[in-house]
Amino acid sequence: MAKAGFGSQFTAHMLRQYYENGAWQKAEVVPFSSFSLSPATVVFHYGQEIFEGFKAYRQPGGSCCLFRPARNLARMNKSAARLSMPAINEKQTLADICALLRTDKNEIPERPETLYLRPFMFGNDAVIRVNPSGSYIFCTIVCVVGEYFGGGDPRGVRLRTETEYVRAAPGGTGAAKCGGNYAASLAAQGRAAQEGFDQVVWLDAKEHRYIEEMGGMNIMFVLGDKLITPSTDSGSILAGITRASLLELANSMGRKVEERAITTDELITAQRSGELKEAFACGTAAVITPIREILHRGETLYKNNGETAGALTMELRKRLMDIQFGLAPDPFGWRYTVDM
Repeated sequence: MAKAGFGSQFTAHMLRQYYENGAWQKAEVVPFSSFSLSPATVVFHYGQEIFEGFKAYRQPGGSCCLFRPARNLARMNKSAARLSMPAINEKQTLADICALLRTDKNEIPERPETLYLRPFMFGNDAVIRVNPSGSYIFCTIVCVVGEYFGGGDPRGVRLRTETEYVRAAPGGTGAAKCGGNYAASLAAQGRAAQEGFDQVVWLDAKEHRYIEEMGGMNIMFVLGDKLITPSTDSGSILAGITRASLLELANSMGRKVEERAITTDELITAQRSGELKEAFACGTAAVITPIREILHRGETLYKNNGETAGALTMELRKRLMDIQFGLAPDPFGWRYTVDM
């Protein structure tokens, strides 16, 4: 895994389904293989493409569970609507994905590794015309993964805010999970890496004052006795499944939770007063990534002065992963058992 890297070690099979003449055809589990596409295929020119990501976890005793897959497939349909693509049948698609997992059940790893499932869909018409495609390919591939930020600083990642480029704007595609959002982030990410940072914190498109996301992950702060995170109401922030799970988990622990607008000025003031205790990012791939430092226009917005990540950060991470791996009760009904 250390040599292969995250997202490069695939299982033997994939799920493939075609949309033609206004209807989805029957999905098939086929060997992992390449596509043969015309150079004029819509996805290459106009980016009509969406994707999702969730994980399968080996449970004690050898069974397998998915983590909240229905939420991911429902979000995929929201992305499809935003990009003028056909909806999938969420219930049937989940059943088809389970069939894929059964086919490759011998490749489900033991903890701490997991299977990362990547459903995706793209326009398949071979025509140079700015219109929604009439045909589509839906596919799910699976890879064996370990830690996303494996081998990094135990205190977490070092970030700076991005004050030139923007990730998304209200009315755009920020709430959709489409490839263009991520491609547009690479220039800022690359420049930040050259400056010695691990990633960037995206700010709002208009004023560059409001916190939005860290790279491709949601972001949270421990401010006093509260866990706060930017609201998704603007439509420019992806409504993360891990984000929602952590808010629910923190609330069940008696922690005050707030989803609201958060300004850079508020965080700088809270950092100076000592009220800003912890910061972390969250998402399916990395679960929780501690943050050790954030700079904004050269000024410290947040800094972890300890040797390790914050106490609540690590407690939430452990509690969530224990539920995912079946090491703790699941009072929320998040685990979806795959019948093997």
